[in-house]
Amino acid sequence: MSFKVTILGSSGALPAYGRHPSAQLVEIQNRYFMVDCGEGAQMQMMRLEISYHRINHIFISHLHGDHYLGLMGLLFTMHLQRRTSDLHLYSHRGLDEIITTQLRYSRSSPSFKIIFHRLEKDERKIIFEDDAVSVETIPLHHKIRCSGFLFREKPKLKRIDKTKLPAGILINQIASLKKGEDIFQENGDILYKNENYTLPPKRSRSYAYCSDTAFQKRIVEQIKNIDLLYHEATFANDEESKANETLHSTAEQAATIAKLANVNKLLLGHFSARYKDLTPILEEAKRIFPNVQLAMEGDEITVQE
Repeated sequence: MSFKVTILGSSGALPAYGRHPSAQLVEIQNRYFMVDCGEGAQMQMMRLEISYHRINHIFISHLHGDHYLGLMGLLFTMHLQRRTSDLHLYSHRGLDEIITTQLRYSRSSPSFKIIFHRLEKDERKIIFEDDAVSVETIPLHHKIRCSGFLFREKPKLKRIDKTKLPAGILINQIASLKKGEDIFQENGDILYKNENYTLPPKRSRSYAYCSDTAFQKRIVEQIKNIDLLYHEATFANDEESKANETLHSTAEQAATIAKLANVNKLLLGHFSARYKDLTPILEEAKRIFPNVQLAMEGDEITVQE
């Protein structure tokens, strides 16, 4: 089953050197979530042949322009293409006013329903959940209200050992075995003992998106042992004073969070326009946490089961 992160934008406040402002697509078991929607996000999706209409949930970390200025264009495109399914937008206060004001002055009425979900400051809360996935906010420390997002697969069903599957077993009995249940005859005797016909479930995977934030150890406990962490790395360590001033992180600080949280892999992004060559950013992080990758436009990072 799919679990993939596609990078649509990895630049900081300004587009620079072919890098676009923050935007990602997270695909989990054929569910499509957008995380941040910086300028040019829909152009990147067109280039990568990603369908807009498969996205039903968009999570905006905060209301600095480089994280949401691509959203209005995307909404108008969805409208012009006659989208009909509901679209859920998750953001701190203000996004609803921004969007409704633009719709009002353009005298536009979308062909689909937009449902706003307000995030709360410094709150760790599950904001989306279905039978396979949950999304939880991660409180971040930035100049305005800002949240990261933690995606987790729920525990999966057991797998059927096809080499031991008896002839004539019914589909509903197979479904019960996957749930970990034994199958009984009418007289109460066991017909199929679960442990004889099943294998352990595949492991559940996880991804944390930590956008603009100063270095803060308080998030470590929440993201402990996850598979994949995206953490902003706006500056190299020689600009630590600038990072502190703007409430951003250095590559070394991002790698330190990854190490403390014992994550499997680290993605770095939100690079300052002052860096044309990102090699120093990558090398700085690798000295602390070896399994690290730069998040570059078009990259697809798959988390294996």
